[in-house]
This record gives sequence, structure tokens and C-alpha cells, in this order.
Amino acid sequence: MSAEIVHLPLVPAFVQPLSDDRYRNLLGETGWRRLPADIRRRFSRHLASGEQIVYRGEVVGMALSRWGRLLAQVARIVGAPLPCTDGAVGPSVVVVTEDERMGGQVWSRCYPRPGRFPQIVQSAKRFAGATGLEEYLGFGLLMRLALVEEDGGLVFRSKSYALCIGRSRLTLPRFLTPGRCTVTHRSETDARFSFTLTLDHPWLGRLVHQVAFYDDP
Repeated sequence: MSAEIVHLPLVPAFVQPLSDDRYRNLLGETGWRRLPADIRRRFSRHLASGEQIVYRGEVVGMALSRWGRLLAQVARIVGAPLPCTDGAVGPSVVVVTEDERMGGQVWSRCYPRPGRFPQIVQSAKRFAGATGLEEYLGFGLLMRLALVEEDGGLVFRSKSYALCIGRSRLTLPRFLTPGRCTVTHRSETDARFSFTLTLDHPWLGRLVHQVAFYDDP
């Protein structure tokens, strides 16, 4: 009697996806293809739940108007979501953590405040809501975001603000909002990118303008 050896293919118990297409799907294929390869790679990098990636760099410009400084201080009531020190430049770190319970990615930003402890700004980008992407700032406050490509940069732009009350979302009237927030992620080299944040109020003008550069590990 002879025995036949059958070689079965090895099937892993769990296969991690090779890429994360959430930002790509929100932006659309046309805009996605216009982005530089390093931005596409950075925003399709798959992270397992609880996994982190760290970007190190520096803030090179930080300007707050008089009204911007006042707003930043008032916003400390809801967890200080805005940089609050005018002119503060220096080393900075951004940590992105995938968190299934938060419904997306937690972004923790460490901003310099020379002569004082650094400021930690935290928010969660959640793939939900009317625009498909919202940034939860804490204490029930969130920003609905639109994702667009402009001149080769990936731009996050606020569309509206809302308060979470249980499972309900109450859209805030415009006169109660801080204005339009715009964050631009732009490629500088294959391994270095810039981050620009602006906050513009329809009556009070530009409240916040921050520029930072980070290295991709």
C-alpha cells in the first residue's frame, strides 16, 4: 500500500489588509491620483487597532491674533484644541493611534511652549457623519470635515461644527462657531512634509496661523 503526500497551501488564520483606503475613498480617485506618491503612501498606511506611528519635526511659525489668543484660552474649557501660545516655535511630535473604540484615528500633537511644559492637543478623526469625516475635539464638540486636493496638497476643511448629546448631533449656528479651520498636508521631499493650520473668522479675520514640518519615519 502506498501513501500519497498532498501539499496544502498555507492559509494564515488572519490576514491584515495591505492598505487603508478610507482617505482615498473620501477624496475620490481623481483627486487621489493627483497627490504625490508619498502623501498617498502616508494616508493609506494600515495601522492595526492600538498601533501607533510617530512623526517628529518642528513648528516654525505660530501666530495668534488678539482674538485668536482669547479664543484659544476660552477653548481650554473643552480641552484646549487650539495652540495657545503666540510665537511658540521649536521641536514638535505628532502621534497617530488607530483606535476602533473611537471610530478612527487619535491624533496627539505635542507643541512647544518655550520656558513652559509643551502643550498637548488631542483629537480623533472619525470616519462618520454627513461628510464622511469628522474630527472629535472632546467634551461633545466636533468638526465636520471636507477632504479635497488642492495644488498637490491634501486639505482638510471644516464644513460645520456640532455638539454630541447622546446619539444626537446638534449643528451649531455659524455665529457660535470659531470660523473655518483649514489644515493642509503638503509634500516637501519624499520623507518630509509640511503641516499648515489656519483658522479664519468671517468678521474677525485670521485668528490662527501655524506652520510645522515633520519627517516620515
